[in-house]
Amino acid sequence: MKKSLDQKLAAIHADPHGCREFILADAKDADMGFGVTAPGLQRETSLSGSKKTEERYKSLDDYLKQIREVTAQGLVDIMLLSASNLEKLAIQEGLFRDTAITPAARINDTSDIWVVRGGKYISQPSRPFRSAGIDHIKYGRITNNHSAPVTGADLGLYSVTFTNNLDLDHCSLEKFHEFRIEAEKKRFRYFLEVFNPNVDAGIPQAGIGAFLNDHIIRSLAGVTSAGRPVFLKIPYNGPRALEELAAYDPHLIIGILGGGAGTTMDAFQQIFDAKKYGARVALYGRKINLSEDPLSFIEQLRRITDGGISPKEAVKSYHRMLQAKNIRPFRPLRADLQMTKTIKKYG
Repeated sequence: MKKSLDQKLAAIHADPHGCREFILADAKDADMGFGVTAPGLQRETSLSGSKKTEERYKSLDDYLKQIREVTAQGLVDIMLLSASNLEKLAIQEGLFRDTAITPAARINDTSDIWVVRGGKYISQPSRPFRSAGIDHIKYGRITNNHSAPVTGADLGLYSVTFTNNLDLDHCSLEKFHEFRIEAEKKRFRYFLEVFNPNVDAGIPQAGIGAFLNDHIIRSLAGVTSAGRPVFLKIPYNGPRALEELAAYDPHLIIGILGGGAGTTMDAFQQIFDAKKYGARVALYGRKINLSEDPLSFIEQLRRITDGGISPKEAVKSYHRMLQAKNIRPFRPLRADLQMTKTIKKYG
């Protein structure tokens, strides 16, 4: 089956200024950062049940079940997974074979996403690290034949975090270079995630967007088309920074990451604003996974990106869907319509 991602990428490049296509991804790779807590807390959400949150987490089976449900719904364009879950769902089950959804896997797990209980890694400058291999993501095993039909995924997320530390940023770029060479040889596509500095980088908050933009353009200026990312995944640092990056090169497709869960209005307004100011992709992980009803949540995201509804009306519509499904909302509608400060770091 033709993949919607490929069709939308082609349409955007054919008419980067006029095309209104928008790519939506469900980021279900949190197990590579959060471990056991990745699927989220078990919650009693029924309107007829208790409001109490149980102090235990959902299982891997719960996580995989939600991935299957989102895939069956068919509204996202990309499903981002860890390599181990990609093997289970794509290679062993063939989950994505007859869908328009493109599976992808997180290629590297830099230290700033090691959000383990009791750990202090996220408070230290990010260091490069890589668990997954391209061979295993494509085929589930080491192989020299990369022209064979892909059974896993031929798309991955590669992440870099610049901290304004010469030695560490130099090391991160060296590792990025090594990955690009391997990816080109093994016929593997990637999208590039660039986080804001995860520690104090000695830059005023208002200058973080410019710092990130300059690093992205500088880092890719020496990369020819064969080694460039299919799109970016970056924090939404406001209209000015996003517009600046989008205007610089309309063929450098920009995607935003969701960040922390926050209110429903946080998620819906962010994706609306990001599209308005130049983003063509959104990758939401915690915002989808930690919602009361991920399928209804995704449905509203798609309505917003397709231009059919405003963020405020989408929140109201989402609450009506929860009520129809007898699902207790985490907060009253009035509170869910408020904007809060969304956490942009992985941790």
